[in-house]
Amino acid sequence: MKIHLINPNTTATMTQTAAAAATQVAAAGTQIIANQPADGPVSIEGYYDEAFAVPEMLQEIRKHNDCDGHIVACFDDTGVDAARCVANGPVIGICEAGCIAAGTIANRFSIVTTLSRSVPALHHLIQRYGAERRCASIRASDIPVLELEKQEQQAMQTIENECLAAINNDGAEAIVLGCAGMTHLASMLSDKFSLPVVDGVSAAVKQIEGLVSMNLTSSRVNGYRKPVVKKYNGKFAKYAVNDQGE
Repeated sequence: MKIHLINPNTTATMTQTAAAAATQVAAAGTQIIANQPADGPVSIEGYYDEAFAVPEMLQEIRKHNDCDGHIVACFDDTGVDAARCVANGPVIGICEAGCIAAGTIANRFSIVTTLSRSVPALHHLIQRYGAERRCASIRASDIPVLELEKQEQQAMQTIENECLAAINNDGAEAIVLGCAGMTHLASMLSDKFSLPVVDGVSAAVKQIEGLVSMNLTSSRVNGYRKPVVKKYNGKFAKYAVNDQGE
């Protein structure tokens, strides 16, 4: 089985962090193919960045349509709906994957993410996934995405503090890490707080493996049908699909 992990931003080191987490949990025989677009924002922090990340992310998915499934390694689940329209195999975003996993092992879970500006988008996702009754809180550490790579002690302490507040103040029984750049913290935080800490990248790998093994992919009824063949003008011409949906 081949799983394509696409980091929608252009920072290769973040791709490598997510790929390492994915590879660690992948079943024997599952190959993780990870990459990121050449063009777009270096990190995705809010609605504006998302909008500019999606077109090139979709192009990368189309290039890797020989893979059995795709993981969108951004906790905003950037462009997942559009990706399901162009991908031949199932597509999972790491927010949805993390929430599904946490909801099966805990009565209540909290999300600990990066910036406060991301919180409204995550609330929208939680409502969409029907998890608002299970999600105790969404807490922002206010650490910029790219700062996570530096692993400075102060940043790590801030994330730990938010996890502790979610447990003590919000009643969280599990924590979902709200950024692909946090994947390497899951085991350490789980040990520290003696409760499940879910990395959405790892959860997405197992969910894709399950869907592929059941021969399931996105429904082609209505919403996730292949894109309509039409002309795209100017510099957007490369995003148009042909009559094979490619």
